[in-house]
Amino acid sequence: MQELKMAPQQPCACMSGGKPQARQWSTGRMTLAGGALLLLWMAVYSQLRPFASWVTESLLGLDSASHMGAAVEFFVYDTPKVLLLLALIVFFIGVVRSWFTPEKTRAMLAGKREVVGNGMAACLGVLTPFCSCSAVPLFVGFVSAGIPLGVTFSFLIAAPMVNEVALVLLYGMFGWKVALLYLVTGLTIAMAAGWVIGRLHMEKHLQDWVRNQLSMGGAPAHGVLTLSDRARAGVEAVREIVGKVWVYVVLGIAVGAGIHGYVPQDFMASIMGREAWWSVPLAVVIGIPMYTNAAGVVPVIHALIGKGAALGSALAFMMSVIALSLPEMLILKKVLKVRLIVTFASVVGCGILIVGYLFNMIL
Repeated sequence: MQELKMAPQQPCACMSGGKPQARQWSTGRMTLAGGALLLLWMAVYSQLRPFASWVTESLLGLDSASHMGAAVEFFVYDTPKVLLLLALIVFFIGVVRSWFTPEKTRAMLAGKREVVGNGMAACLGVLTPFCSCSAVPLFVGFVSAGIPLGVTFSFLIAAPMVNEVALVLLYGMFGWKVALLYLVTGLTIAMAAGWVIGRLHMEKHLQDWVRNQLSMGGAPAHGVLTLSDRARAGVEAVREIVGKVWVYVVLGIAVGAGIHGYVPQDFMASIMGREAWWSVPLAVVIGIPMYTNAAGVVPVIHALIGKGAALGSALAFMMSVIALSLPEMLILKKVLKVRLIVTFASVVGCGILIVGYLFNMIL
């Protein structure tokens, strides 16, 4: 009887390495659950178009060709589509990010030659989970660690502008070619702008308290992460990122639905079409005062393009909203003096204009 009572409490797995065995079982369960969820995801995603048509025409009795019907169908189709894509890709990005901590990111950039560092910093900006707000403390850490200012700026530009949310939404709405072009051009802007700022040697235009910072301490020790740990990191990324941005996604799609259903096509073509030379700079000027993120602005871009706006003008608008918004400039004021902020905005703005005109010419 004593053996029977004690059996459940015995660390039975210890004889064969209890902790690794438990982790292996957890990994197996998570793999099976992940496969089942992926199949469910694919089944739901494949039925979104007929579901949107059914809701619009059968359930609500609207004509899809009418203004209201077109707006409703746009909203019902795009909302679950974008959220499903976002959850799937953010999960995989979250798994990849489990290899990158702020300390590791800083260590990877330290000691690199400037040109190599610009490229590495821009690529790490895409992979690491930092928006313009959270990137500022990391910016201070980079400068304190002796990383060149231009390399640091490449990271600071790429982190908010070329993020996984923007790429997922662009892929879902315009296809992989547009998403890839956005990725390449965004990285190019980040690398080129960082290189130019580095050549100008503007370290003296950092705020005094930033220049006086001592080198930050070494990276804290982290245990080795298992596959289960990294999968949990992906789940946590979905919970955190999608949990924060879904409201912006829905609001952005609602605005896009209104544009899709009610804004005349000729109107958007007249102010953001490829024929008008001033459409790209106008798009940048309109975007700067706005305060939103990729999740909120990409659905609007989708609707604008559907109404006749040129892709280059629309993407210039999007990039200016994400990378040059007034709120971001106010955040940067904490670490940069006015002259360096103006230089930063001018260099990035010129890059966005070039991208806008380039997209208008080739697409």
